[in-house]
Amino acid sequence: MARPRAEDYDEKRKAILKTSAELFSEHGFDRASMSQIAQGCGVSKALLYHYYANKDQLLFDIIRDHLDELIAGVEAAHDPSRAAEQRLRNYVGALLEAYRDANAEHKIQINDMKRLAPDQQEELKEKERHLVRLFSEAIVEAIPELGDGSKLLKPVTMSLFGMVNWHYLWFRPHGPVSREDYADIATAILLNGARSLTS
Repeated sequence: MARPRAEDYDEKRKAILKTSAELFSEHGFDRASMSQIAQGCGVSKALLYHYYANKDQLLFDIIRDHLDELIAGVEAAHDPSRAAEQRLRNYVGALLEAYRDANAEHKIQINDMKRLAPDQQEELKEKERHLVRLFSEAIVEAIPELGDGSKLLKPVTMSLFGMVNWHYLWFRPHGPVSREDYADIATAILLNGARSLTS
């Protein structure tokens, strides 16, 4: 008979993933050990192995959960009653908000996904593609000239991700520019720049 899960199983699993992400980000995936993760979580190695058999499983779940949270945040921001430009701005703001306190997970997604098995990579890349499609569709709604197979849609969409995905390198939570401010800035740069290409 299978051992029942504890009531706080999911809470503990998320805490393990958060600690693991921070250790992988700080020390590198290769150098961070299961012993360090157990110590960081304040649990025994035996308990850690009850949740995760190895670092590869941890790495996959860190990136999968991170991408799921990004997608959920953006999808929750969809408001068909708003004008197309505002919907795009809401998406950008939601993505920046989802990145709050997720620098370690984001860094790992960028640097360490390639360490996973091909089938795991493909599952995660499909989630990335889904996120990109959400933004591509929002961009076309705001700038219809980028639809109908325009060769500009992909570079414009990926330029937006370039602005947003790398903000963690310079953004400071208590700096002169807030996340809301930067969402306005990035959306304005994208819309004005893309429109200049289609005029």
